[in-house]
Amino acid sequence: FQRCVGMDALNSLHSTTFEIDEKHGTDYHKRFLEFVKMMQKENFVIGGAMTDPKGDRSKGPSEQEDPDLFTRIVKTDENGVYVSGAKAHQTGCINSHWIILMPTIRLTEADKDWAIVGAIPADAKGVTYIYGRQSCDTRSMEEGDIDDGNAKFGGQEALIILDNVFIPWDKVFMNGEYEFASMLVERFTCYHRRSYVCKTGLGDVLIGAAATIADYNGVPKVSHIKDKIIEMTHLNETIFAAGIASSHQGQKMKSGVFLNDDMLAQVCKHNVTRFPYEISRLAQDIAGGLVVTLPSEKDFR
Repeated sequence: FQRCVGMDALNSLHSTTFEIDEKHGTDYHKRFLEFVKMMQKENFVIGGAMTDPKGDRSKGPSEQEDPDLFTRIVKTDENGVYVSGAKAHQTGCINSHWIILMPTIRLTEADKDWAIVGAIPADAKGVTYIYGRQSCDTRSMEEGDIDDGNAKFGGQEALIILDNVFIPWDKVFMNGEYEFASMLVERFTCYHRRSYVCKTGLGDVLIGAAATIADYNGVPKVSHIKDKIIEMTHLNETIFAAGIASSHQGQKMKSGVFLNDDMLAQVCKHNVTRFPYEISRLAQDIAGGLVVTLPSEKDFR
């Protein structure tokens, strides 16, 4: 299930911790590499937690009425740090083994307490998950399994509440180096927006399903049906092409990892915010009203 966010966090932290150490003489990169070894050895799934609630978007973390609208350090001792705050829209956090907490915006010197990167077990003390809802999730609560979708590995989102969560020093990869927050955010974003190429896998399934429905309806050779399937394929492959091109244009960083092309990654993301919806609209055109008015399994029975 969805390892892209953890992968993107690992790649961006590899180069960022290396460059923090280069400037400040810290040992974050060494700690980070040990963490990566443990993740790989145990085959753990990592949730990358970057998005904060943010509050008043015109103000930085230190200017907010509520300091916990951005995740921050509340206490430090000889063993590590304690953090409070929240992370929003966390897809897959419920079925991740570890969570990497990261800043979400550019920070200033006044925001040093919010310049924290650390890894915590998903079931760490002080972590609460508020499980999100989907538009049609009541169907999956009925008898039967047709409407469950991907029953064992399906995605979900949650709001993560952090209340004095402890992070030991060996799992801390940034601690007050506020000037590197924007570097981390930009590199993570570059990787992650290229990772959205995964949507084309879903597109392939939807295109195949639409073509199958056209066969069932006896209209696979009708010109407007063929035109729609061709357009769906064109849009889907355009998303894929931008992602692959971004990787192909990647550059090697000081730490040794590669960073894909930023502009092409943004194009990939921009395509993903538009094309899948058009692909879905065309699929509904081909399938007809049955897609949205289909009885549930309970109704069939």
